[in-house]
Amino acid sequence: MGNRVVLTICGEDYNFVAEESAAYMQKVGSYVDQKMAEVVNGAHVGRSDAAVLTAANITDELFKEQAASEALRVQIKQYLDEAGKAQNEVSELKREVFRLQQKLDSRNNNNNSGSRH
Repeated sequence: MGNRVVLTICGEDYNFVAEESAAYMQKVGSYVDQKMAEVVNGAHVGRSDAAVLTAANITDELFKEQAASEALRVQIKQYLDEAGKAQNEVSELKREVFRLQQKLDSRNNNNNSGSRH
C-alpha cells in the first residue's frame, strides 16, 4: 500500500496515495505549486487554464530533459566504444613490444654465443 500525502497546490489540498516517500511527494507538490503560481501570476489566467498551461510547461521540460539524457547516453556509449578500441590497441601494442623484445633478446643471445671462441 502506498503513502498517503496531502499536497497543497494553488491553495487547494489534494490527497495523494503514492509508493514514493512523503518527502518526495511534498517536493513534487511544491514544484507543481511553484509552476502553477508562475503561470497564474504571469498569464493572469484562471486555475483550470493555469493547470493546463502548467502541465504543458512541465511536459516540455520533461521532453527536453529526456532528449538531453538520451544525448548523454549516446555520448557515453561513444566514449565507451572509443575506450574499448583504445584498450584493444594498447593490448596489441603490448603484444608487439613483447614480440620485438623477444626478437631482440634472441639476437643478443645469438650474438653473445657466436662471439665466444
